[in-house]
Amino acid sequence: MSTTNGASKDSQLDPNQGGDANKKTYNKHATGLAWDTAQAHSSEKELKLYGSCFCPFVHRVWISLEHKKLDYEYVEVDVYRKPKLLLDINPRGLVPALRHGDWGCYESTVLMEYLEDLGGNISLLLKDPKIRAHSRLWSDHINRHIIPLFYRYLQAQDPKDQVQFAKDLQEQIATLVSAADEKGPFFLGEDMTFVDVQMAPWVIRLEKVLKPYKGWPEPEPGTRWEKWVRAIENNEAVKKTTSDDQLYLDSYERYAENRKNVSQTEG
Repeated sequence: MSTTNGASKDSQLDPNQGGDANKKTYNKHATGLAWDTAQAHSSEKELKLYGSCFCPFVHRVWISLEHKKLDYEYVEVDVYRKPKLLLDINPRGLVPALRHGDWGCYESTVLMEYLEDLGGNISLLLKDPKIRAHSRLWSDHINRHIIPLFYRYLQAQDPKDQVQFAKDLQEQIATLVSAADEKGPFFLGEDMTFVDVQMAPWVIRLEKVLKPYKGWPEPEPGTRWEKWVRAIENNEAVKKTTSDDQLYLDSYERYAENRKNVSQTEG
C-alpha cells in the first residue's frame, strides 16, 4: 500500500523537479503586471499568441504585440504537456506560436517579422533597407552568441566554467553594444526597435536570473550598456509583460542546478 502511495506521489512530480518535491519548477501562469496584461487580453481574438509566462522567446513576441498596440489574445499553455492546440500549429510543441485566423506559425524572430508585416501604429523595423539589414544582423548576433552563452553560464556547475562563460558573455554583449547608436538610449537611438525587443527578455533575465543565481554584476554606472539596460527596463511594453521576480527564480532554478531531464523547450 505504501509503495502504491509513493508511486502515486512520484507520478505527480513535474519532470523538471528531478524527482524531488522540494525543488522548484516552471510557473504555469504569469504574475504581477504580466498577469494583468494576460487578463486584459484573455477574450477571443483572431490574432492569438500561445505562450508560456517564463519563456524569453514568448516574451519577445509579447513585447512586440504590446509595443505595436495590436489587438490580440494571450493564451497560456503548458509546453511540457504539449496540448493539441499548440501541436496543431507547431508539431514540435514549442512556444511561442501564433494563430491568425486559420493560419499558424512559430519561432520568435519569424513571428516578430510577421507582426511587422501586419503593420500597427508603431514599427520596430524601420523602412530604410540598410537599417533593416543592420537590425537583422545584430539580432542574429543575439541569437547565435548571447543566448547560448546565457544558458551555458546559467547551467555551468564548475567554477572555472562559470568564470569563462561569464567572460565570454560579457564580451559578446560588449560587441553588441559597440554596434549601437552612441547616444541611445536604445540600439538605434531614441526609440525602441527590433534589436531592443530581441534583447529585452535577456536584459530582464540577467537581473532576475543570472544575478541571484550566478552573481551577474549590475551595469557599470554611466556606461552605454547601463543606459540601454535602464531604457529597456523602463519601457512600458516590457514592464507590462514582465512577471514578479519570484516567477523567474522558481522557473529557472532547474537550469541553475542543471538538473537531469531539463530541456530547453522554447523556440
